[in-house]
Amino acid sequence: MHHTGTDARPLTVVRQDVSLGAGRDLEFGLELLARARSGSLGPTLRLYRPAPTVAFGQRDTRLPGFDAAARACLANGFEPLVRRAGGRAAAYHQGTLVVDHIEPDADAVAGSKARFAYFGELFAQALRSVGVQAAVGEIPGEYCPGEFSVHGTDAADSSRRVKLVGTAQRVVSGGWLFSSVIVVEDSGPIRKVLTDSYAALGLDWDPSTAGAADDLVPGLDVAAVEHALLETYAGHATLETASFSSLGA
Repeated sequence: MHHTGTDARPLTVVRQDVSLGAGRDLEFGLELLARARSGSLGPTLRLYRPAPTVAFGQRDTRLPGFDAAARACLANGFEPLVRRAGGRAAAYHQGTLVVDHIEPDADAVAGSKARFAYFGELFAQALRSVGVQAAVGEIPGEYCPGEFSVHGTDAADSSRRVKLVGTAQRVVSGGWLFSSVIVVEDSGPIRKVLTDSYAALGLDWDPSTAGAADDLVPGLDVAAVEHALLETYAGHATLETASFSSLGA
């Protein structure tokens, strides 16, 4: 996991069983990054299932339709938030798994591009281990497009591809936070809120690119994907577990 070779410490896995609320969950990742940077937190992997949220990019807020898009989110039962990272709007809910990987790193900026490729492949590998035909790369018309998105291909129809993992990174002097959202179950509400939000923003996209892993592998659930992810991680790092309360949220 520590591909920079600078930190051989174990990776502490912390499962957060209950959402702290959409806004607080997002903030808490940044607080953990600040702690890692100051030296009071070692390499940490935080896993949680979020409250229904649409995280807009900074650029979205400058579009004339932003207020209408935020109202569309609320009408769909999703809380609109603005994240500090780039990119466009992404939606997530209880059927998704958020993975925040935080590490202190004296040379955090140098590895930022490599990190996207590395984690993209790690997530694709985890999804392949549970039967998803997953690969790294942007697909035409995807929401919140990114070069290192992870997508899945429908085994029955190779022309059908859906985005399954979106990634974002926050790098500061002395540490980094790599945050990924895996869409596992119940893609309908996500597709609907993105359709309404993107229409309000005037952004073009293809709603068929919004999907979940269980659209491709029926019966797949968040617990199975979380287990697969940790198995994959264990091939890269020494894992230890700690209670969420140890982080003092």
